[in-house]
Amino acid sequence: MNDKKERRRLTLPNLDAVLADIENLRSKGYDRVGNWNLAQVCGHMAEWIRFPMDGFPKAGCAMGAVLGLMRMTIGAHLRKKILRTGKLPANGPTFKETVPPSDLDEATAVQRLTAEIERFKPYTGDLHPSPLLGRMDKQTWERIQVVHCAHHLSFLIPRMG
Repeated sequence: MNDKKERRRLTLPNLDAVLADIENLRSKGYDRVGNWNLAQVCGHMAEWIRFPMDGFPKAGCAMGAVLGLMRMTIGAHLRKKILRTGKLPANGPTFKETVPPSDLDEATAVQRLTAEIERFKPYTGDLHPSPLLGRMDKQTWERIQVVHCAHHLSFLIPRMG
């Protein structure tokens, strides 16, 4: 981890821009200012892009209750704030199943993320509601996904050249 650099300010317009940013990081190399490398970021994002189509992991009883309460009380407000600001709250919790190991193969992780994005873009089936943000239409889900990707990619700083 490099503590001398700050996260980059990254706003991405769509999922194609997510893939372009990843290719830029791969071709130029990058410095980390967070805990995850590019493979871990891509592995994590692939899971979250898959969840609305395939379903979310089951939260334990206590965590499920907390998420349900939050969804009913602040979920809509949080969703609106994310959409308005284009930012996710820092240090948010995640499902442990979505934290990839540090030795994950980068090429495999990028390929998997690319495949999930290419599957999500034309997807017309029912979308599962977010455990925190609730039910969303396809356009809203896509915007949330892009913001989530930009959040994690902002911790990887492309090298010059």
